Amino acid sequence: MTHPKAGKPVVPREPPVCCEGDNQGLSFHFSIRSECAFSMNKKILNLAIPNILSNLAIPMLSAVDTAVVGHLDKVSYLGAIAIGSMIFNFIYWAFGFLRMGTTGMTAQAHGAKNRVETASVLGRAAVVAAVSALGLVAFQSWIGDLSFYLVDGTTEVELFARQYFDIRIYAAPATLGLYAFHGWFLGMQNAKYPMILAIFINVVNVILNLLFIYQFGMKSEGVALGTVIAQYSGIILAIVLFRRKYSDYIPSFDLKRIFDFKKAKEFFTVNLDIFIRTLALVFAFTFFTAKSAEFGENLLAVNTILMQLWMFLAYGVDGFAFAAESLVGKYIGAGNPGKLKQVIKYSFIWALGFALITSLVYLLFQEPILRIFTDKPEVISSALVFIIYVIVSPPINAVCFIWDGVYIGATSTAPMRNAMVVSTLIFFLLPFYFLTPIWGNHGLWIALTLFMISRGVGLSILSSKNIYGKLNLSIANEAD
Repeated sequence: MTHPKAGKPVVPREPPVCCEGDNQGLSFHFSIRSECAFSMNKKILNLAIPNILSNLAIPMLSAVDTAVVGHLDKVSYLGAIAIGSMIFNFIYWAFGFLRMGTTGMTAQAHGAKNRVETASVLGRAAVVAAVSALGLVAFQSWIGDLSFYLVDGTTEVELFARQYFDIRIYAAPATLGLYAFHGWFLGMQNAKYPMILAIFINVVNVILNLLFIYQFGMKSEGVALGTVIAQYSGIILAIVLFRRKYSDYIPSFDLKRIFDFKKAKEFFTVNLDIFIRTLALVFAFTFFTAKSAEFGENLLAVNTILMQLWMFLAYGVDGFAFAAESLVGKYIGAGNPGKLKQVIKYSFIWALGFALITSLVYLLFQEPILRIFTDKPEVISSALVFIIYVIVSPPINAVCFIWDGVYIGATSTAPMRNAMVVSTLIFFLLPFYFLTPIWGNHGLWIALTLFMISRGVGLSILSSKNIYGKLNLSIANEAD
C-alpha cells in the first residue's frame, strides 16, 4: 500500500502491544483492549497491594508510638519523639536511594534477563549500605550535636529527644541493609517479601514499645530501644528470605562485576541524583517540623499528629508508586513502550482513586481520628483548625508520588532531582518566609501544599521528554 500523494509505503497499524495476532473487527479490538487493561491492572495490584500493606505498617508504627507517648503525663514526650523521628527521617530518607535506585536498576536488569547484573546491583547496594552505616555510627556524636543545634525546642523536649537519638542511631546498619534488600526484592517484581519484612518489623517494634513503656516504665528511650531490636530482627529475616528464594543467584555474585568502574559510576550517578532529590524533600519536612517547634509545644503536637495523617496517604499511594517503579523499569529493560504507557496510566488511576477515598474519610471523621492520637482537648481543638490542609492533600500528593515512582523506575533521575530542588527553593521556602509572619501556622501549611503542587506540575511537564522519550516515544505517536 502507498500513500496517494507522496507514494511512500504506509506501515500498517500494529496490534495492541500486550497481545499477539491481528486486530480484526471493532468488537474484537475492544475485547483485546479490555483484556490488556485487565492484565496490566492485575500486575499493578499484585505489586501494589502488598506494598500498600507493608507501607501502611510504617505509619501505623509511628501512629502507635505517637498515641502511646501522647497519653503520657507530659506533652514534652510527644515533642521528643517528633524531633527525634524528624532527625532520623532526615538521615534515613537521605539514604532512600539505596531502595529507590536499587529497585529501578534491578528491574531493568531483570527485564533484560541479565542475571549477573541483577545480582551485582544488590551487591553494590549492600556495600554502600554497610559503609554508610558504619560512618553514621562512627560520627554519631557530631551528627547529634549538629542536629540539636539546628532544632529549636524546649530544654525538656531536647533532653528526651537526645536520649532517643543516642539509642536509635545503633540501628543504622540494619536499617540501611533493609533498604537494599527492599529495593532489590521490588526490582525482582516481588512485593511479598517487603510486605512480610515490614509487618514483621513493625509488629515486633510495637510489642517491644508497649513492653518497655508500660512494663518497665521507660519513656522515649523505650521507643528507641524497641526500634533498634526490631530492625536487627528484620535484617536477619531478610537474609533468610533471600536464601530461601534466590539462593541460585549467589553464584552470580562477582566482585569484579560489582566494582566494575562503568557500572559503579552509573550506580552512583543515579543514586546521587536520588540522594539530592531526597535530601531536598527531607529538608522540606524537617524544616516544617523545626518551625513547628518554634510555635510552642501545643502547635508542635498538632502538626506532629496532622503529619501522621499526611503520611498515611503517602505510604498508601507509595504502594502504587512502588508498583510503577518495578513495572516501568521492567518494560524499559525489555524495550516495550506500549506497556510502559499502560502502567503509567493505570498507576495514576488507582492512586487518585485511593487518594479521593482518603480525603473523604478525613473529611467525615475529623475529630474521632484526632482522638486516636491524643486525649488533650487543647491539642484536638487546635488540630481541627488546620486539618483542612490534610483533607485536600491526598489527590495533590498522589500525583507527585506516582511520578516519583515512574522516574525512578526509568532511572531518569536528573529531571526528578531538578524539579525537587526548584520546588523546595521557590515554592516552599519563599511562600514560607512571606506567609508565616502574616498567617503563622497557616502560612507553614500553605507553603507545604504549594511545594507538593509544584512538584506534581513540574514532573508532569518534564515527562514527555524524560519518560516517554526514554524509548523514543512522542506526542504524535501517542495521538496515533
